[in-house]
Amino acid sequence: MAQVEARQNGGTSAAFIGRHAIVVGAGVAGLAAAGALSAYFERVTVLERDGAFSGTVPRSGASQGWHAHGLLVGGQLALSELYPGIGQDFLAAGAVPMRVNQDLREEYPGRDPVPQRDFGLHGYTMTRPLIESTLRRRALQRGNIVICQNSAVRQLEVDRNGRVSAVYRTTMDGDTVEKLSADLVVDASGRGQLTLDLLQSIGHPQPRETKIGIDLCYSTAIVAMPENAPNDWKLVLTQPDIPHSYRRAVMLPIEGGRWMLTVAGRGCERPPVEWDALLKFLQGLSTPTIYNAVRRSEPIGRLARFLLPENVWRHFEGLDTMPDGVIPIGDAICRFNPVYGQGMSVAAKEAVLLHHLLGARASQSDPLCGLGREFLAETRLLIETPWSMAAVPDFAYPDTRGDRPADLERSLQFAAALSRLAVRDASVQRLAIEVWHMLKPRSAYRDPELIRRVEAEMAAA
Repeated sequence: MAQVEARQNGGTSAAFIGRHAIVVGAGVAGLAAAGALSAYFERVTVLERDGAFSGTVPRSGASQGWHAHGLLVGGQLALSELYPGIGQDFLAAGAVPMRVNQDLREEYPGRDPVPQRDFGLHGYTMTRPLIESTLRRRALQRGNIVICQNSAVRQLEVDRNGRVSAVYRTTMDGDTVEKLSADLVVDASGRGQLTLDLLQSIGHPQPRETKIGIDLCYSTAIVAMPENAPNDWKLVLTQPDIPHSYRRAVMLPIEGGRWMLTVAGRGCERPPVEWDALLKFLQGLSTPTIYNAVRRSEPIGRLARFLLPENVWRHFEGLDTMPDGVIPIGDAICRFNPVYGQGMSVAAKEAVLLHHLLGARASQSDPLCGLGREFLAETRLLIETPWSMAAVPDFAYPDTRGDRPADLERSLQFAAALSRLAVRDASVQRLAIEVWHMLKPRSAYRDPELIRRVEAEMAAA
C-alpha cells in the first residue's frame, strides 16, 4: 500500500499510509490507539457500542468504570506522547496531582508504612469517566478522528488476499447494518472476541491462553473528603495479611473534593455493598487508617461491586499465522488483576508501540504487511514485566488457580527482601518504583550488586 498523502503532524512531517482505520471500542485502549493512528491514516473511526457518553458517569459497557483506576507514571507518559499536554488537561478537568511516592501511604501488616520519599515523579488520580472524557475531547480535536456511539461491530470481513478489509456494524437495536471498509482494524473491544471469532472463521488456530484464577471481588464507595482530612498522605493503600486474610483497600482523591474507596477480597471474603456492612468489613483490614478516615462518613450515591474470576493473557504472538489488517490491543490481549492498576498503562504503552511501528514502516511499499505480527511480538515484552509482578503476589494465595512458577518461593522471598531493603535504601526504593510504574523493565533487578544485597537480606531473614 503506497503512501496516499503527506501532512504536517505536531510540527513534523508525517505520511498517510492508509485511507481509513477503524478502532473498535472507545475505552482508554481504543482512544489511545486512535491517537496513534491519526498521524498515519486519513480517517480514523472509533466505533463504540455504548450510547450517550458522560464525563461523570461510566459507560454502561465499562463494568469496572465505577471503581478506582490508576494511571502509572509510565502510562501517563505514554498518553502524553500520543496526546501532548494531556496531563494539564487532566488537571483542568479536576484530576488531583500526586507526588510519587511522597503522597502515598502504603501499609503492610506488622510493620511501619513504606517511607514516603519524593523521587520527582508525578501523576494524577481521577475517576475513569474523567480519564475517558478528557481523552475523547483530545481525540475529537483532531479533524480526522470520529467517534460513533451506539455502534456494535458484529463481524470482520477478509478479502481475497486474506486481509481484514471491512467491519459490519449495527446499531444496538439491530435496525441498521452497515459495512465499513478499512485498511486496518484495531480490536480494543476489551473481550477480544472479534479477533478470536475471525481466527475461527478462517480456520486459524486460537491463541494459547495463560490464566490465573483469582476469584476477585471488590466494592467501591465515594465519600466527601472531610475538612480535617490527613495532610501527610493523599492516597492510602492497605495491603493484605497473606495468607490469613485477603482483604485489601485503596482510597484515593478524585475530582470534586471526594475520596474513592475500593475494597477488595477473594473467595468467601467478599466486600459488601451496604455502607454499614462495608465499614465493619474495613475493620478487618490489616491496618486501621482507612477505617478511621471514613467511619463518620456517608457514601455519595450507591456502592458498586465488580467480580473477576481470572486474569487472562492470550498469546497471539505465538500464532504461526495472523491475518493482516487486524490488531488486538489492551484487554483483548491481556486482562490483568485490576488491584495492581496496570491495565490502562499497558494499553497506553501498546498504543505508543503501534505509533512507532507505523512511523518506522511509513516509507515501505506495503507498510501494513506483517504489522500485526510485529506488533504482537513486541507487546509480549511490554506485558511480561507487569504480568509477572502481579502473578507472583497472586500465587502467594494458596487457592489461586493456574500453573505456579517453578521458582515461586524464591520469587516471593526475593520480593519481600527487596521491599525490606527499599525501606532502608532510597536508591533501591527508587528502582522498585521505576519498575512498578513501567519506567524500567523488571530485568533491572538482575544487576549483580543488587542481587548480592537482596540475597544477603534473604539470608538474614
